Amino acid sequence: MRQLRRGAPSSASRISRESPAAFERHLDRIHVGDCIPILAAMPPASVDLVFADPPYNLQLEGALKRPDESVVDAVDDDWDKFASFEAYDAFTRAWLLAAKRVMKPTATLWVIGSYHNIFRVGAALQDLGFWILNDVVWRKTNPMPNFRGTRFQNAHETLIWAARDKNARGYTFNYEALKAGNEDTQVRSDWTIPLCTGPERLKDESGRKLHPTQKPEALLARVMLAASKPGDVVLDPFFGSGTTGAVARKLGRHFVGIERDANYAAAAEARIAAVDPLPEATLAPFATKRDAPRVAFAAIVERGLLQPGTMLTDGRSRFVARVRADGTLEHNATVGSIHRIGALVQGAEACNGWTFWHFSDGGRLRPIDELRAVVRDELAA
Repeated sequence: MRQLRRGAPSSASRISRESPAAFERHLDRIHVGDCIPILAAMPPASVDLVFADPPYNLQLEGALKRPDESVVDAVDDDWDKFASFEAYDAFTRAWLLAAKRVMKPTATLWVIGSYHNIFRVGAALQDLGFWILNDVVWRKTNPMPNFRGTRFQNAHETLIWAARDKNARGYTFNYEALKAGNEDTQVRSDWTIPLCTGPERLKDESGRKLHPTQKPEALLARVMLAASKPGDVVLDPFFGSGTTGAVARKLGRHFVGIERDANYAAAAEARIAAVDPLPEATLAPFATKRDAPRVAFAAIVERGLLQPGTMLTDGRSRFVARVRADGTLEHNATVGSIHRIGALVQGAEACNGWTFWHFSDGGRLRPIDELRAVVRDELAA
């Protein structure tokens, strides 16, 4: 097994403390060879995220030509050829099992493919106990035409996102950050991203594209920003031109790359070495309310942000309740928490009192959640 090495990012020390010492020889390196034996040499439960772009088994027969008889630079490499579907299925099960062994219990796996292989990969994932979380459609804005005119234009590929098993808990999904970056709208499972073109596309000495299926960095960035955190270890068992490593370095993640073609690996190494990581401040995890320290309503009263006797109302001034000195509310002689009284006045089972109850600030109604934010800022200072 040959290893291509480069300097590890400054945050590598965090990984060495959290992972077995043997993992150091795998971290932030490209390992040249077949992925299955290399994965077998890695410590178990050592990676946080897997992105796999395995051979598609396109089953091309002869050269693909345009109407003008020019030859299309299609995928006809030996690494994409298998003797039968049975051989491809056996290969798929082998690398999936090897990848599963090195995944942490909280790790997830992304695998991308076309209609030639993704259904077979999906069935293998389920047979091996993975739990599919989503399938994501990558819609290409600039897909290759169907030159023969005998089928629809292939304008998308499919990514499967899966947890290590059905009972997996605590896997990373940066839901709030994705939503905030999408104008406060949930991110959908169809992603419109152009094919890799222009300066991003690696070329060989003759000016031809170096790797036939190089993925765009925007696609890998979305995967990592959705399903990993800074400092996490991202494994790519089919490293190719190194898109996974380049994006991981840029986004403050570590990578483990495996590639059996030494030429691809060398090009990937040079590509990754030229990447400048983004400033740490731009990569800090998105702080959600769920992550924020718990603040009791009594703390609002204790700090004098609301005085005992203050009358609170809902946002439409339908209901009122009085603030008591002990941090409870009183409504028509019933005393309880901000949540219980909020539910009571509405005849509801439950209520988020922080967003339901409002106080008057110069005649303007503001939610008491704004006062909780003040206390949280004090605690963080």
